Parts: sequence; C-alpha cells; structure tokens
Amino acid sequence: MNENHGRSRLTERLIDEVGIAREPTTNHKILAKLPISTYWTTNYDDLIEKSLDNEGKIADKKFTKNHLSQTKKGRSAIVYKMHGDASLPDQAIITKDQYESYPLHFAPFVTALSGDLVSKTFLFLGFSFNDPNLDYILSRIRIHFEQNQRQHYCIFRKVNRADYSNDEDFSYNLLKQQFVIKDLARFSIKVVLIDSWNDLTRILEEITKKFRCKNVFLSGSAHDFSPWDQTATEFFLSKLGEVLIQEGFKITSGLGLGIGNAFISGAIKEIYNRKYTKIDDYLTMKVFPQFVADPTERKNIWTVWRKDLLSQTGIALFFMGNKIIADPESGKQTIVLADGMDEEFQIAHELGLKLIPIGASGYKAKELFNQITSDFDQYYPNSTQKFREAFEKLNEEVDEPNKLLSKIHDVIKLI
Repeated sequence: MNENHGRSRLTERLIDEVGIAREPTTNHKILAKLPISTYWTTNYDDLIEKSLDNEGKIADKKFTKNHLSQTKKGRSAIVYKMHGDASLPDQAIITKDQYESYPLHFAPFVTALSGDLVSKTFLFLGFSFNDPNLDYILSRIRIHFEQNQRQHYCIFRKVNRADYSNDEDFSYNLLKQQFVIKDLARFSIKVVLIDSWNDLTRILEEITKKFRCKNVFLSGSAHDFSPWDQTATEFFLSKLGEVLIQEGFKITSGLGLGIGNAFISGAIKEIYNRKYTKIDDYLTMKVFPQFVADPTERKNIWTVWRKDLLSQTGIALFFMGNKIIADPESGKQTIVLADGMDEEFQIAHELGLKLIPIGASGYKAKELFNQITSDFDQYYPNSTQKFREAFEKLNEEVDEPNKLLSKIHDVIKLI
C-alpha cells in the first residue's frame, strides 16, 4: 500500500463504510442512563458520546496518547476509543501492520485497558473477540492472575440455522461459537447467549430497572398530620430514611413540606454513622425552587424538576399529601389534597417506577392507593399473590405510624 496515497483514501473509505449512524440506538440510550464511568470501544463513531451528551453527561473522549494525560473538567464518563476516532481518520487503527504494532505505539492504552480489566467488571457488547490486541492483553492478565481473574460478561447472539444456506456452514459456525465460549472462559469471561439482538435491549432494560430499584423517592407533604401527631409522624419518617440506608438503598427527596426534612435527617444520621461513606453515594436532595414569580413559569420549572428527580429512581413512595391554601378574599385557610403528588405519581408511572402509595397515611396517598388497587394488574402485571397481599396491608389503619415500617419493608423486598 502506498503510504502517501493509499493510506488516506483507504482510511476515509473504510470509516465511511462502517455506517456511522446519525443518532444513537436504543441500546446506546439505555447505557447512557446507567452510572457507567468507563467505556472502551473499537468503533470510530461518536454514538456513545452523543448518547451521554443527550443525558446531560460530559464524556471525556480519549483516542490519542496525549488524551490519556489530560482530564476534562466535570467529566461524567471516560470513553476510550482504542482504534481512533472518525474526526481523525488518518490516525485510525485499520491496517494489519497497525494492529501488530499497537502494543508498541499505543502502550499507554494497553496499560490503561489492562488496569481496567483487572479492577473493573466489563460487559462486552457487539464484540467479536477477533482483535489481536485484546487477546494479547487478556493473555497477559491470565498469566499473572491465573485463577484470581476478575469476572467479566459478554453477550452473543446464538448461531441460527436460518442464517446459513446449508447444514455444513451452520454446523461449522455453531462449533466455532462453542469453541469461542469455552476459550473465553479461560479469561473469566462468561458468555450469555440470546436468540436475537432484540433480546439485548430487553436485558439492558432489565439491568436498568434493577439498578434504579435501589434508589427510592419519597413523595409527600403535610400540614395536617392526623390521624397521628406531628412528632410521631416525623419520628417514623426519620426511621424510614434510616432503615432504607441500612438496607443499602439510595434515597432521593425534593424535601416536601412537613415530610422531607425528617426523612432525610434519618438517612443522614445513618450515613454518618457509617464511617468513610460519602453522603452523595446514598442521598440526593433537590429543594424545589420557590422564588419564581410567574405561576406558569414556576409550574413548568417544577415539572422539569420532578422529572429530573424521578428519572434515576426505581421506587416511589407516596405519603400523606396535603397542603393548606388560603381564600384570597376571606383569608380563611383550608386543608386540601396536594396536587403536586398527582403529577409526581403520573411522571413516576410514565418512567416505569414501582409505585407504593401508603394508603394508611390518608389524604392524596390514600387516593392514589385506591387508584392502583382498582386496576392492580395495570400497575403490577404478573405480580404474585404474596406481593398483592403485602401491598394491601399498606392500607390498614395503624394507631402509630412506626407500625408501617415493616409493611413498607415487606413490599419493597418483594419488588
């Protein structure tokens, strides 16, 4: 190949032919929502970066050796592009010579990937494992760590008879896949086989649900604390925050009036009792902005605020839900149901959260509980009888709110 002429043309042509998509796929979008701090890719496109940007995340892209020594301020994730980037096609790793000399010319990338494979758990997606550089790195790790290698995962599509014109080709490729699976086991890479690539999306969605269900949002407000007194209610809320942290949950709160402060106080107390624990790992607090003069603008801002609060959570608890309003003419004050909880319920439902209104607390929570139980299969399709019975107990009257703790715990455990 003529280095002065053929290299440039071949590089640009090959990059064009990889079919660089304009928009990220559904799978890219799902991955970007997850708290993934490190991506490694051999692709030249910028779909990972675009999907992160769409989620308001900052990608620290690294595809040259100089990038490795630089850190982008405020980065959310590092995207290592070990074969280069479409923005610099003349530096892309494409030829056989480049692959063979990669450990020499791109030694810092080899070192970085080796370190991540030792210290992080990888999920390989859309990867053929034909890359000689990865094989070289995995072999070195296996030699050094032997039986103590970190567990990694990979998803393959099953070899399908419909993809081949004859039995001979099908049998050959089936045997080849079985060999690859067995070989990857030497490197502590467990292969998960799927029937079609549509199954990959479902798997990623399930991973997202499992992750989000470790984050609990509390929706609620209270001016009137009946049927209990304020002190007992606040003690219960503090204990609830404490118990959720003990169980390994992260909690999210918009600090609802009369509810939120006690809830997060219990959580903070438990977090600080755990030495060396960062509060941000277990608690997200976002106070609703109050000083927006225009009512319409304020409502719109609060809607966006609620979506942002709920987007990273998987379980939403609804407690009480009342507020006080004053008649503009007479000044008479009246306790009414909190309409903001309605919006949070709707947003949570649209985002696929598990909805848990605590009916025994009354007010808007009672109304939402009845809404769910009147059409239970819509909100909890395929739920077990045990879960349904535990859920119903959230509506049983109790003389003190602390008795709700075990009932809430039982429902969350069954999700």
